Amino acid sequence: MQHIWRPMSFFSRLFRPKADAREALRPLWHRIVETSREERWYAQHGVADTVAGRFDMIATILCLVLLRMEQDEELVAPSVLLTELFVDDMDGQLRESGINDVVVGKHIGKLMATLGGRLGAFRDGLASDKATGLEEAVRRNVSLANEAQATSLAEALRAYADHLSSLGGDAILAGQV
Repeated sequence: MQHIWRPMSFFSRLFRPKADAREALRPLWHRIVETSREERWYAQHGVADTVAGRFDMIATILCLVLLRMEQDEELVAPSVLLTELFVDDMDGQLRESGINDVVVGKHIGKLMATLGGRLGAFRDGLASDKATGLEEAVRRNVSLANEAQATSLAEALRAYADHLSSLGGDAILAGQV
């Protein structure tokens, strides 16, 4: 039997979009955003209900999830994909807000530097034996409408980090955070 070359078949395979490995993490990303928007962070713990405050909470919850993921070897590679979802989402948000293509890259670079700094601050704050370690990280990295509630927010974030630590890798990957 002679094989007949079918150009459409060849081209459709060649240009077919590849499965995006990040899609498996989209429920987790959506849950992070959903968690960051919970009213308690703003009403009870003093996070500023502003664009900056909302970004701060997304970045904070993402950091806590990423810090949990770095504790398990099998979650390290997915944590990179989760970070890529964050970048894609922030890229889209910047473009929607009217930032032009030339400047978006610079903004994304700043956001990534901010995320990296927060990862370090929250890692150190959670590891600190002093009760004020995480509170200091909160004061430096979260826009607060009420500075007096930094302690309350730090306690709530520590409880959330403890909750994440109690979860297995499969639950985290499934977005059951």
